[in-house]
Formats: sequence, C-alpha cells, structure tokens
Amino acid sequence: MNKAQLDEYKRLVKALAVHFGPDTEIALHDMTAKDPDHCIVAIENGHISGRKIGDGPSHIVIESMKEKSDKLQDRLAYLTRSEDGKTLKSSTVYLRNDKGKIIGILSINTDITMSLAVEERLRAFNSVNDPDKTPEPITTSVNELLDELIDQSLKLIGKPTSLMSKDEKIKAIRFLNDSGAFLIQKSGPKVCQVFGISKFTLYSYLDDKKND
Repeated sequence: MNKAQLDEYKRLVKALAVHFGPDTEIALHDMTAKDPDHCIVAIENGHISGRKIGDGPSHIVIESMKEKSDKLQDRLAYLTRSEDGKTLKSSTVYLRNDKGKIIGILSINTDITMSLAVEERLRAFNSVNDPDKTPEPITTSVNELLDELIDQSLKLIGKPTSLMSKDEKIKAIRFLNDSGAFLIQKSGPKVCQVFGISKFTLYSYLDDKKND
C-alpha cells in the first residue's frame, strides 16, 4: 500500500467513524506491511475492541492471509464478540489494487450489545396474548362505536347486506346483540336501515336469539 493509497484510506476511516458515531470502530489493515503482526495502520473508536495503531490482525485477517486473493469475498454484517464480551456487528471489506491483489482490509465493528438488550426488553414489553388478532379500535363516541360494531358484523358475513340471506342477516344481528350494540340509544333504527329490514323483523330476529 503506497502513501497515496494509505492517505486516501485513512480519510475513509475517519469519515466512516464520524458518520456512524462512537459505537462503531473502523480499522484499516495494511496487508502489504513487512510486519503482519503490526498491520493496523489506522483505527477510530478503538475502545470497541481495545485495539490501537500498530496492533496485530484479527482472526478474520489471519484467515485472509491463507487464501488466494481471487477466492476472498467481502463479509458483511456478521456477528463477532470482543474480548470483554461486547457483541459486535461486523463487516470485512477487502481493498485491492488494479491487479486484484489484496493490499488492505477495512474492518467495521459496531457495538450492538445495548441495542440487543433493548430489543429483548421491547419484545417482552410488546408481547400480547393473541398477536394474530386484529387490534380493537378505541372510539370517541357511542355513535362511532355503533358504526364500528356494524362494520364488524358486515365483515363477519363477508358480503353486502343486499346479498345476505335471512340466516346471514340473523347471524350478523346476533353478533351485534352479543357485542352490546343494542344497549346504545337509537341503535335499532340504524341497524334496520343498514340491513334493509323493518323494526318488526329486527325484533323477531332478537326474539329468536332469546328462544335459542
């Protein structure tokens, strides 16, 4: 890695560290260095792994030294762990010259220990007994509540009231009755209008329910 390349990649290391913030370590390994035990030539936020300039390669870097350049592919978004137990989301990017030879490695390590803990707490906090059930709406007036219950009764049958059979209308109205819709003042005329039935028919459907 010549001086121009090194300077360019150091600028990249600095820019990525500023962009991602203090929880992300950016390290540059010079794979052309004479001493591979001291291949880190630039690092930002080294507190993540505890490394510094002049330190040696990671396990991933050592593995890359054993493989031919044309066989190596970038490794993105995999999990690693620091010596002090932090969980890291890591990416390894191989830097090549114009002949395809690897001259450097850019390592990105983000400490996700805290976010994993928060995710676990949120999952527990958001857990419900029936996650597949449609959320129940919160209405602001009894009229809205009645409209919502009527809408649910129509969804229960799955067709317009004009296409419903008598038995289907009875089923829908019994749902309304079980849901307490008829405890709402003046709900009867509204239901009759929606289902295209008379008040007498509505009462007969409800009487059938009582007889059952």
